[in-house]
Amino acid sequence: MDTPKEIFLKDYKQPDYFFDNVYLKFTLGEEKTIVSSKIVISPRLEGGSSPLVLDGADLKLISLHVNGKELKNDDFRVDSRHLTLTSPPSEKFTIEIITEIYTQANTSLEGLYKSSGNFCTQCEAQCFRKITFYQDRPDIMAKYTCRIEADKSLYPVLLSNGNLVEQGDLEGGKHYVIWEDPHVKPCYLFALVAGQLESRDDTFVTRSGRKVALRIWTPAQDLPKTAHAMYSLKAAMKWDEDVRSLLFVFGLEYDLDLFNIVAVPDFNLGAMENKSLNIFNSKFVLASPETATDADYAAILGAIGHEYAHNWTGNRVTCRDWFQLSLKEGLTVFRDQEFSSDMGSRTVKRISDVSKLRIYQFPQDAGPMAHPVRPHSYIKGAEVVRMYKTLLGTSGFRKGMDLYFKRHDGQAVTCEDFFAAMRDANGADFSNFLLWYSQAGTPRLKVTSTYNAEAKTYSLKFSQEVPATPGQPVKEPMFIPVALGLLGSTGNDIPINSAYHDGKLEIITSNGQPGHTMILRVTKKEEEFVFNDIPERPVPSILRGYSAPVRMDSDLTDADLYFLLANDCDEFNRWEAGQVLVRKLMLSLVSDFQQNKPLVLNQKFLHGVKSILGDSSLDKEFIAKAITLPGEAEIMDMMEVADPDAVHSVRSFIWKQLATELKQEFINTVKSNRSSEPYEFDHQNLARRALKNIALAYLGTLEDEAITELALHEYRAATNLTEQFAALVALDQIPGKTRDDVLADFYDKWQHNFLVVNKWFALQAMSDVPGNVENVRKLLNHPAFDMRNPNKVYSLIGGFCGSPVNFHSKDGSGYKFLGEMVVQLDKINPQVASRMVSAFSRWKRYDETRQSLAKAQLEMILAANGLSENVFEIASKSLAA
Repeated sequence: MDTPKEIFLKDYKQPDYFFDNVYLKFTLGEEKTIVSSKIVISPRLEGGSSPLVLDGADLKLISLHVNGKELKNDDFRVDSRHLTLTSPPSEKFTIEIITEIYTQANTSLEGLYKSSGNFCTQCEAQCFRKITFYQDRPDIMAKYTCRIEADKSLYPVLLSNGNLVEQGDLEGGKHYVIWEDPHVKPCYLFALVAGQLESRDDTFVTRSGRKVALRIWTPAQDLPKTAHAMYSLKAAMKWDEDVRSLLFVFGLEYDLDLFNIVAVPDFNLGAMENKSLNIFNSKFVLASPETATDADYAAILGAIGHEYAHNWTGNRVTCRDWFQLSLKEGLTVFRDQEFSSDMGSRTVKRISDVSKLRIYQFPQDAGPMAHPVRPHSYIKGAEVVRMYKTLLGTSGFRKGMDLYFKRHDGQAVTCEDFFAAMRDANGADFSNFLLWYSQAGTPRLKVTSTYNAEAKTYSLKFSQEVPATPGQPVKEPMFIPVALGLLGSTGNDIPINSAYHDGKLEIITSNGQPGHTMILRVTKKEEEFVFNDIPERPVPSILRGYSAPVRMDSDLTDADLYFLLANDCDEFNRWEAGQVLVRKLMLSLVSDFQQNKPLVLNQKFLHGVKSILGDSSLDKEFIAKAITLPGEAEIMDMMEVADPDAVHSVRSFIWKQLATELKQEFINTVKSNRSSEPYEFDHQNLARRALKNIALAYLGTLEDEAITELALHEYRAATNLTEQFAALVALDQIPGKTRDDVLADFYDKWQHNFLVVNKWFALQAMSDVPGNVENVRKLLNHPAFDMRNPNKVYSLIGGFCGSPVNFHSKDGSGYKFLGEMVVQLDKINPQVASRMVSAFSRWKRYDETRQSLAKAQLEMILAANGLSENVFEIASKSLAA
């Protein structure tokens, strides 16, 4: 393999040629597919005649014509990656290319491939080159017409982007369709689906009165499971038009008369926003109460909302280059977060989103794969968009969005373009805000406070530091919006609207934040805010709503944190106070464990959990989140040298102690939250099930026959998968015959539903049972497992990596297993293999023994023959860090 050349943003150059129109013809076949492309091309510079370089991969060139004339071998060059026309015409011309592709052999699931008998495409980010020779970059935007020909009995449904303008029968039992997309788009948004599918049909009437046909396509047997997906689509369309019209451009109507969604079982991603033809991983479409959990229902709602939202933030306005990916993805993630928040609990949704940021993004920010938001950090990109709204308020953000679309509809743009729209629409001074897009790493914000009782002044001193990351040893201070409230002794906010800052009195706006929340702008390495007329020493509620994606250290005492947990009007910060307390507790107990001291649970913490559990005024889903302990990976991420064994032992100890001390409270919680009513996906029922299930999870740690019977009763009596699987999780915690029997029963019941079986794989893979790697190896040979299916790989192999105590086993068995799997997977699907190898990226965080074992596996992977660029990049950067 040639060592791939790293590409940098500074190397970006405008294309030498523009593509005006693209005409594609697909002749789908069982052995091979013929792709004919006819492209109208214009030089960017008048009279330009630089070489035209087209990208291509795994293509067989059949013929090549320019302006109707077949080119000779001397007129072009073809290698494994490119087709180059050395001297193309200097004025507008037409190029016609015919290629052969072999979809049956395409296990990478990129370009055009076969999925369970159906043809399907996936072109983001650079996979259109596997369909035909093309300039595979997002700033090449053209209008597409697509003709598809196929056997009518095998592939009765033929779909592509845009509007269906013609269809008919052909000789030999074949038929054809022609799709025309009236909007310009980059090639990564091209889509094609062909197969034996049936659709759930509905309609949506836009605000202007236009009727849009909605269709969700699946194999016939799965059609009943698409009702929730259709509900989600219509809810997203309505929300985008009017529910949040104050936040985004008023009346973001859908711009075509047809919207298609197709569910496929073999898909590398969650879904893809191709213009008017969204292709989804089946797990984000199919749901019924018996086969999907509340989490699945919520994920479908969010995913469909996300991909629909892309119609404007991603399709109508797309990214200029892949360094701008966080622009389209971050903005759209923010939009789908707002949509899901409005459809459920805003606080719980915020907690979930921040938890993902900390679990997935922060560790990456501190490792060899650290990168600025700009390249491809979707979650953190959404946080940057949220900061614009925090700083500008709802109306200011709306003005910025209005200007963004007015300026850039139909264009491929940059993060600077979005920044400029927000700044110009509001006349705002954002000074160093753009550093969020260019500096890697997670800022650390330190806060100290002082109260002067005589002068009745209260000061907050902020200091910030952005740790060094690969390629960026020195960092500049960031622009950090800090949402702040000051609580008095009654638990209520003390009114504040100004502070002395840099020697001047500044009026501080709230921008519509709850209570007396004010927004401080921290932009320097060190600065101080002084508040006057503060009658008593307050307890500060800092970063309300998690107003900036930073790690914060403060001088808040445990007493302050318990006070915030009990009184803060900002529910996110109530949860956060509890999380800070439990993280401190866990780290203290880890230290005790490492020193062979006996573990003792803090009684004040126990009392805090008990009081939250018994507080009927709190939302039940919030209670469930509040009493859930941080994950082992999150605690290890806070340690100088991560110790998986100690963290696992401590977390297990706290979990079991809480279950023992609060046994009766948890039993009562389970019983009082039962329901015999039919399943409903609404907040009240979702919250009830969430609280019941976390209580059952705690009880499952107890080796108690009565508790086992309780869990078995919940398993057998469950009328929906949410509660049945929760009971299975509880029973899975203690090895033995009961666990084995119920796992076997669950598989027997659901063996014909591949999505439910994936949960069964993941549950066993993530088990903390000692030596579980051998059980996982056996499951690789299970008839339901298929290494070619990404969902199954993520469930079993990815699931195993989710058990730190087994993956980081000191004998190296977990590392050896993953190393072997990565090499195997790379031959089948490099994109999936690259996701798996990422588990090695922070190997230097561990002790010397584990470092040596992990390093050996990275070296073994890099020595493998024919290693893909995807895996090579991550493995080599990890090893070199």
